[in-house]
Amino acid sequence: MSVRHRRTAAAVVIAAAAVAGAFAPTVADAASRGMSTAAPTFFVGAASSGVSGASGLTVSDGSPWVLINGTWVDFGTDVRDLAWNPSGTKAAFVDSSGNLDVANPNGSGRVVVAKNPGGQTWSHPTWQVAKADTADGIPAKDNLVFVASKSGTARLETVAATAHNGTPALLRLEPYAGDPALPTTSNNWPNAGGAYGSMVYDNTHTGDVYIRDDYIRQQGSAVVQGSEPALSPNGDEIVFVRSVGGHDHIFEATFTTSKPVVQDLTPHATTDYTEPTFSANGADIAFRTPTGIDVMLDHGRSAPVRATTHVGLPAFRG
Repeated sequence: MSVRHRRTAAAVVIAAAAVAGAFAPTVADAASRGMSTAAPTFFVGAASSGVSGASGLTVSDGSPWVLINGTWVDFGTDVRDLAWNPSGTKAAFVDSSGNLDVANPNGSGRVVVAKNPGGQTWSHPTWQVAKADTADGIPAKDNLVFVASKSGTARLETVAATAHNGTPALLRLEPYAGDPALPTTSNNWPNAGGAYGSMVYDNTHTGDVYIRDDYIRQQGSAVVQGSEPALSPNGDEIVFVRSVGGHDHIFEATFTTSKPVVQDLTPHATTDYTEPTFSANGADIAFRTPTGIDVMLDHGRSAPVRATTHVGLPAFRG
C-alpha cells in the first residue's frame, strides 16, 4: 500500500457504535470489596433487531472491577484506561500505582510492563500491533503507546508490550515530506489500528486530530479538528469528538478528496457523547454518555441506543 493511499485511507470514517449484551452482571463479590451491588442494566437493543456485534463490550471505571459482557471481573488493582489487543487475549491499563500493566482477560497473569518512575501521570495506552512484512524488511510490531504527563506537559511514549519493567521511549512523530514539524507536547488519546501499525491522537494545544503512519517510513500530519479519536480496526476510518451547540458530538471524517468531508453522526445530541471506540469488526461504535454507554450500528447509520447504564470508558474485546 502506498504512503499516499494510506495517508488518505487512514483518516476516513467515523462510524458508529456497538451493540448491547443481554447478560446480568455478576456482583456476588462486589459487596466484600465495598463496591456497590447495584447491577448496571445491559440492554438487548440492537441484538434483538438481528444486528450482530453485541459481544465484547467492556467498561472500566478506574476501580479494580471491569464490566465484560455484562459480568464483573476483578483485576486485583485499579484499572484505568483499559485497552485490548486486537485478538482480545490481553488487556493493557494503568494500575493503582500508576504503572503500565498487561493482564489476561480474567485479570490473571498481570505483568508490569513499565514502572512509573514517579512524578508522572500515565494514561490511555493503545496497542500497536502489525505483522512482519518480509518483502519490505519490516519487522513485526507489538508495542504499547501511552501518554506520559510530567509537570503539566504531555508526551507520547512507547514500550514493547512484552517487556517486564521496561523503559519507555519517546514516540517519534515525523511529518510527511514538505509538511511542517509536528508538535511533540500536548499530545493525548493515542489509538492504533490497521494492518500497518498506524494510529491517531489529538493535541490539546492545536485542537487537531493527527494520523501517524508507521510502515516503510514513519510520517504523519494533522487531519481534522477534534479530540478523542479512534481508528478503525482496518485503519480506514476515524471517529472523534467535536463540540457543537454546547454538547460533545460524535463525528465522522471521510477523506475522498484532498480535504476531509466531515459529518456529524449525532446531530440531535442533547447530552455529551465522548470517548468513541470501534467494535472489533469495525461496524459499530460505542461511546460514553453521562448516564451510561450508548452505541450506534452500521457505521453510524443508526440512532444511538443504550447498551449499559454503567458509566466508564468503553472498549471492545476482539
